[in-house]
Formats: sequence, structure tokens, C-alpha cells
Amino acid sequence: MASEAELIIVVPRGSAVDRQLHQDPPPSVASGRVAVERVPADAEGGILPPAAGEEVLSVLSPEALSRDASLVSRVIGQAGADGGPLVVIVQVAEELREEELTVVLAGAARARRPVVLAVLGST
Repeated sequence: MASEAELIIVVPRGSAVDRQLHQDPPPSVASGRVAVERVPADAEGGILPPAAGEEVLSVLSPEALSRDASLVSRVIGQAGADGGPLVVIVQVAEELREEELTVVLAGAARARRPVVLAVLGST
């Protein structure tokens, strides 16, 4: 599924956002446009940013993605074609809504590299 996906989301396995994406996936996840990678969490329930890739944006919560849609689009669109995946970090999320994913998907459509949305922690 990840090879056909337009966006990859990395989440802590067993977290609230992991459960939400599994039990009640937004349409883009359910359709396969977005792939979800569940990685083992540390003792506090968090994960580290992906080791490979270039961090282009870090926000505290997913609501910032839709609130600052033009910034998300700009930082993803302006990244060069060389290097690993572009990484957008969300520090903490309880859930990811379609309107938040749509913003990152729009940026990914303009990107010249794969895009990863990494949720580092969850409640």
C-alpha cells in the first residue's frame, strides 16, 4: 500500500491516533491515498522523528496544519528534488482529521520527493 500512497503517516503503535486511524480512518486513509506506518513507542508512548529525510515543518498539533495551509504547501513545494523524504512533524495528536490530511496531501502532490507526516506523541 505504501508504494501507491501519496503520503505516509508514521504514528506510535497503540497510541490514540493509531487507534483512531485504524478504527475510524479518514477517507484518504481508507482509500489508500495515505498509508499508515505504526512504529514501536518508547516508555512514554512517543517516537523519534524518522531518521531518513528532511524535516521541513514542525507543528505542535494537527490543527496547525489546516490553520497554516499556505505555509504547509509552501515549505513542501519549495523543497528541492534531491534527498530523502520530506518530513512534516506533529508533536502531539489525539486524532487526524481529513481536513488536516488534505492540506498535507495537497503539498505532497506538488512535492518532488515522498512526504512523511510523523506524529511523535499521542494522548
